Amino acid sequence: MGLKASLSLLSLTILLVFSKVVTANNITLAFQKYSKFSTMRDLFIKTKLIAAIDKYQTITVLAVSNDAISSITNRSEVELRNILMTHVILDYYDELKLQGMREKSIMLTTLYQTTGLGEQMNGFLNVSKSKGRVYFGSEVKNSPLNAEYVSTVYHNPYNLSIIQITMPIVAPGLSLAIFPPPPPYVHVAPSPTPMDASVVPAPGPAADDNSPDSAVPKTPPAPATDTPEADSPAPAPSADNEKIETADKAKPSSSASKAGWSFDVILLLAFLASFAGF
Repeated sequence: MGLKASLSLLSLTILLVFSKVVTANNITLAFQKYSKFSTMRDLFIKTKLIAAIDKYQTITVLAVSNDAISSITNRSEVELRNILMTHVILDYYDELKLQGMREKSIMLTTLYQTTGLGEQMNGFLNVSKSKGRVYFGSEVKNSPLNAEYVSTVYHNPYNLSIIQITMPIVAPGLSLAIFPPPPPYVHVAPSPTPMDASVVPAPGPAADDNSPDSAVPKTPPAPATDTPEADSPAPAPSADNEKIETADKAKPSSSASKAGWSFDVILLLAFLASFAGF
């Protein structure tokens, strides 16, 4: 009994180790058998996803033909890695299991969800059955279910399955989740605008080049106006001014007296002339 138990334990250990090795190797081997998946195989190798897939015992790979996958090959390597991870389902599905779906729609967890970068359900897929056909798409709200199931390429029951779909599934937000933040904004002062030579005045013969006012015409000062001050006192009259005023006052009176004497003389002469006539 002890020998049989030891042999059984050894066989189980070998089987488990072999199963783990076969999981990773069968992905590349299965793609090598079909040249129409060579582009996707090369992308798995380029993005180093084989080692990440090797950690899981049960997976399903959604394979896309060379013609169909060409629509995403021009993306960055990091974005390609995220897209390919959404094509690795952490569960086993083959044609028998898909056709036997009881629910109309099932949510599937992908390898991308394990990175912690998933947002708005873009780490999950939706598989739906309609009129006997099976469609895959992103679980993000309002995402189309337009990747139709074609056939099962390879299957190792409950371990590894590779099934073909008609087109790649690009979940919204994959590129936004993986790009690093942009560098901080650095303000760059604008370069000074060169002055027009026609605007700059030519220096005069006596102009000082270092004087800031040499190019600006000076406005002549306004002429000073003699405005009498209302609050300034009137000058006091001097002695000479008083004499002049006295003389001016005396002049009219002397003139009046002379005019009076002249009138009297005329009257006297007229009186004398009247007597002479008699």
